[in-house]
Amino acid sequence: MVGDNVNRRAKKEELDEDHSEIYYEDTSVRELLTLMKDNSELVADLAYAAIVFENEELAEEVRHLESEMDKMMYQIRLKSMLGARKQKDAEQLSGLLQVASAAEQISDAAEDMAKIIDADVDLTPILPHILSDAEEKVFTLKIEQGSDLDDKSLGELRLEAVTGVRVIAIRRSRRWIYGANSRTTLKAGDMLIVRAHEDGYEKLWPVAHAEKRWGEVIK
Repeated sequence: MVGDNVNRRAKKEELDEDHSEIYYEDTSVRELLTLMKDNSELVADLAYAAIVFENEELAEEVRHLESEMDKMMYQIRLKSMLGARKQKDAEQLSGLLQVASAAEQISDAAEDMAKIIDADVDLTPILPHILSDAEEKVFTLKIEQGSDLDDKSLGELRLEAVTGVRVIAIRRSRRWIYGANSRTTLKAGDMLIVRAHEDGYEKLWPVAHAEKRWGEVIK
């Protein structure tokens, strides 16, 4: 317990240090909004996965992403103040700030979810209720040697479009890959954390385990 408390204090000090100095960056408001939207989706998925699998590494990534969202929110506010020269400009930027604020609130809520992991709460009694109400669920999926998914990018497979399975995170050896996109290449041995309807997951499972060809799925 003492070691856990020391680790948590160290993580808090690291996050506090992240917020100590935020520098102005030459990035457009449009780019920042896009990043905030993408990150808000990712951080919500990661928080959900952290709770389902009681995974401290995923919870830590949630905290890191929430810190990055705070920084982006600061940048958007700063750029809005610098860019509002007329009332019309201010009205337009006000709408953008509302969108950015909504994304930040999602990340704040996700961080609150992840704090459950730190609280050492037994999640066994509540997980069935969480999962039963969700249309999509979080699953793990390992890519076995010989699978058609091996050495294929998510864009090449059109994985989400074909199966409805969204890759939240990839565990590759001892490291995690977050924010997978169309250029992310899957490898044999990867452990995927995915969000999907059960039928989509069941469609992909035999392909990942080299029991079925990808071509059979996309017919």
